Amino acid sequence: MLGTNDFQSTHDINAWLSAQGTAKLVQIIRQAPIEPGMPVPEIMIVAPPKIMEPKGDIANKFQGAKTRNAGLSSELEKIASEQSALFFDTARVTAASKVDGIHLDEDQHHLLGKAIARDLLEKNII
Repeated sequence: MLGTNDFQSTHDINAWLSAQGTAKLVQIIRQAPIEPGMPVPEIMIVAPPKIMEPKGDIANKFQGAKTRNAGLSSELEKIASEQSALFFDTARVTAASKVDGIHLDEDQHHLLGKAIARDLLEKNII
């Protein structure tokens, strides 16, 4: 679940460019040396929650992020398809934190973990 920090105000990045970074990470993982006989692991790209209006101490750090973040989920889904990776959109089960508008709150982590586990079970991955 990467990409959120790409939208800090110090970076001039849009959703497409952030997703390209994820594609590169998938390629690096797949090219990493593994022990003989070990299968290449499944990779799941998890789209982080859509950035809401940043609040609190991090508001300035993520100024304008809501606009630049638009479309990240669909761009990550394209990357997952192109890279033959699994995909899960966090927006299926939760939104960004009510506290800061960016991250997940404690209860949301638990909810997301259960939803991803269900998804993997349905796909017979675990």
